[in-house]
Amino acid sequence: SMASPALLMRVVASAYSVAEKAATIVRNVMSAGDLGIVEKAGPNDLQTKADRLVQMSICASLARKFPKVTIIGEEELPTDDVTEDLIEDGHCEEILKKPCPAQYTGIKEEELVIWVDPLDGTKEYTEGLLDHVTVLIGIAYGGKAIAGVINQPYYNYEAGANAVLGRTIWGVLGMGAFGFQLSEAPAGKHIVVTTRSHSSALVNECITALNPDHVIRVGGAGNKIIQLIEGKASAYVFASPGCKKWDTCAPEAILHAVGGKITDIRGNSFQYNKEVKHMNSAGVLATLRNYDYYASRIPNTVKESLVP
Repeated sequence: SMASPALLMRVVASAYSVAEKAATIVRNVMSAGDLGIVEKAGPNDLQTKADRLVQMSICASLARKFPKVTIIGEEELPTDDVTEDLIEDGHCEEILKKPCPAQYTGIKEEELVIWVDPLDGTKEYTEGLLDHVTVLIGIAYGGKAIAGVINQPYYNYEAGANAVLGRTIWGVLGMGAFGFQLSEAPAGKHIVVTTRSHSSALVNECITALNPDHVIRVGGAGNKIIQLIEGKASAYVFASPGCKKWDTCAPEAILHAVGGKITDIRGNSFQYNKEVKHMNSAGVLATLRNYDYYASRIPNTVKESLVP
């Protein structure tokens, strides 16, 4: 008889379905028209009804199936008032059929940490820049991001009324990443993707030093990693402390699964064990290829002003 699928593959298969449910919630909140916007730390730090409902849905659904896994979400919310209609019990059969990479077959529930950003790109969501929005579920083991799910609820939203809306990208280290067409940025072109709503003198100084051919400013860490893996940008550079572990965990796993690299601006890798501080204080540098080219051009003045 077939051995039952390894825990990691069951978690990823469930996270896939949970992310699709999340996307439906995101779209339903938007189409109902009342976003229920709350300012957290200021006008660029917003929370909507979608952030709240999606986090409750993701965390409660995964906690019900995997009670010993640590789940850390962006929003501080009560966990007890989750209604049944927010629970997703399904999983993706296709993922369960794939063999788990050997190094992860023995993982126990209590060794996993799941980092959840229920709606990455909230500010863009409130402004109708819907293609910037992602739902991020990152899975960490031994402090490393090893698997991730990125859902784009509004992928294809400009393609007309009959287009299939939304897509789910997923990946596991040692296995690869799926749900998109891997593509590299044009050779010899330096296209930098960076923040849209969190710019600063330091952010701009760092980008200027890279002497890029082109700069793309978009919202959401998930969205920026997608720009890299689809060949629209060659580096994601953010010389600022704004980003958090739930922004980078899922994207990191997917980027690493296809041979890319992400670190802070100083070249340190991110740690995802449950005790770690949530803020990525020293910013983000990520590429699909040619990481060293960009890392070697980050000015020391920029590195010195960002403390990990």
